[in-house]
This record gives sequence, C-alpha cells and structure tokens, in this order.
Amino acid sequence: MRGMLKTLTATASGLALAVALGFSLPAMADNADHGHGAPAGVAGVNPIVRSPTDLPRPLVRRGAQRVKVNLETIEVTGQLDDGTTYQYWTFNGKVPGPFVRVRVGDTVEVAMKNADDSVMMHNVDFHAVTGPGGGGMATEAAPGETKGFTFKALSPGLYVYHCATPVVAQHIASGMYGMILVEPEEGLPKVDREFYVMQGEIYTEEPFGTKGELNHSHDKLMNERPEYFVFNGAVGALSNANALQAKTGETIRIFFGVGGPNFTSSFHVIGEIFDKIYPMGSVTSGTVKNVQTVSVPPGGAMFADFKLEVPGTYVLVDHALSRVNRGLAGFLNVTGPENPKVFSEGLPERTSALPIN
Repeated sequence: MRGMLKTLTATASGLALAVALGFSLPAMADNADHGHGAPAGVAGVNPIVRSPTDLPRPLVRRGAQRVKVNLETIEVTGQLDDGTTYQYWTFNGKVPGPFVRVRVGDTVEVAMKNADDSVMMHNVDFHAVTGPGGGGMATEAAPGETKGFTFKALSPGLYVYHCATPVVAQHIASGMYGMILVEPEEGLPKVDREFYVMQGEIYTEEPFGTKGELNHSHDKLMNERPEYFVFNGAVGALSNANALQAKTGETIRIFFGVGGPNFTSSFHVIGEIFDKIYPMGSVTSGTVKNVQTVSVPPGGAMFADFKLEVPGTYVLVDHALSRVNRGLAGFLNVTGPENPKVFSEGLPERTSALPIN
C-alpha cells in the first residue's frame, strides 16, 4: 500500500508480514518532518490524525466530581493518504475526537461549539448519557453557536460518542466520532501503557488510490460501499511516529472503538493473543481471557490487555483482511531482548520433539 510502509520503521519480519498482507514497498523516505505520522506528500494540509497515545492518564482515586468537557466541531481539509486529501468534519480538529475520561458518579458538563467557519450544523451524542438523544438534541448548533447539557455518569464502561445531525452516517463517516471512558470507583487494573484506536470508513466518489482532493459520495454511503477503511482517520495513521511503541515485559491496553458508520470490525493483532478483553466496553460483566479476535460493531467499543513477550513489529488489522488493501492496518513496534523460549525463527539442527502428524 502506497505510503504506509514508506513511513514505517520495522523489523525484517514485520516488513515481510506486511508484504504478505498486500503492501507495496516503495523506497524509504525521510519522514522526520511529517508531524503526527500521517502519510507524507501534501504540503500545507492539516494533520487530522490523532496519535494513539493522545489520551488522559488514569484518574487518581477520588470521589465523584463535577467536570467539564469542551468540544469544538471543525470542518477541515486533511490528509487521507500520500498525495490525497479529504474534507473531514471533526471534534477538536482530529480523528477520532478527544478521549474523554471521567469517573462513575461524576456530573459532566458538555459544552460544544460549532466553529464560526463551519458550513454544516453539528451536535454530539454520547452513548454514556442517560437522556434524550444522548445530548444530541441539546447540542444541535449552527455555525458559530455553542450549545451544551449536563449529565450524570451512571454506568462505568467504554462508550462511543458521535455527531447525530442528519445525515448522521455522513457526519460519522467524515470523522465525527470518539470515545468516553467512565472509570469504576476503584479504577481499572494498572498497565504500563495505554493506546487509543478507532476504526472508520470513508466514502469517496473517486476510487481508492486517487491523488488530489477527494469528494464525498452519498450514493456509496447509502449503499455501504466505502473506498477506504482507516484507523484514526487516515491511511498509515498508525505508522511511523504514530505506530504504537512498547517494550518487552510491559503490559499494554488498547481502547478500541468503531465509529463506522456501517461495518463491524474483527479486531486482531497479528502475532499476539489478548490476555483479557472487556467485551462491549463493559467493566462490570467480567473479562474474557486468551482471545484471538474481537468483534466490535459500529458504535461499539471494547478494550484489551496483553503482555508483550517477544520483540518485533506486530500488525493491527480488521480480520476481514481485504480491508488491509483499502487502508486498514496499524503497527505496534516492540523493542527488547529476544525471547527464544517463546519464539524463534528457523528450525533447530537437532530436536527431541515428538511428531504430531
């Protein structure tokens, strides 16, 4: 895939795996100045990709508080791929929108401004809200307006939020989605690193791979025929500077959600097994251990914890693997000493292993 590997620093095995999944291998390019790690090649275009490390730290143990969430809906031309731009609609200028972190029992004030130079009406619907429209009706704002509402965070868990202004699917497909974590009173189990990843679809008149500024296709949206599948807004968003980075021996947590608007994800990390998952984003229903692939519907979420045992480059995919060739892959780079007791390449010269066939 053009551009994705051009911005990737990977091990040889990671590169080989990427080739097997259908990536092309263009000449390596200097990528020191590509900002947030989105694909290079379009000067003067806004970096809409939200880094997977751009999320608040776990909350310290505390009682319920009153907290405020400030959102601004911004329409901006952003980089979709190398040499390719698209008119995104965003929360706070990035895809996904900001990761919101509160505690169960908190009273949350949401203030949403629609930017002065917007063309469209926008609002925000939080799936964590108990109340009409999830706040969508209360925040329906014309360009230049600020609207808001207050809600009590009653149920702990990981939830999606999105714009719910008609045509709702178009607003979501344009990038207007994010997640809110309502932590339980005792907090979540400690991990070494946390990451924020969301999957979406983009529907363009032009076919996948077209250069220049692409146009939204209402027909393809209504017929559920996306040209692009993306993590964090763009092709190659989770590569280069934005690849997930960790070390062997660490336990990591991936908060994962699907903005959609239409396709369920079969989320999988090639070469890893999730030690435990929190299905459907629930923190009260119990975890499931030793899971290979997790189904997450549009408007749904989950999170997974796993310990890193072996160094190398791991590929994040939707296991509907044709989507890799439409932009949907990310990279987890793990550094550290080799661990031949767990994994080694090649065959030993001598073995006492018993055949099983």
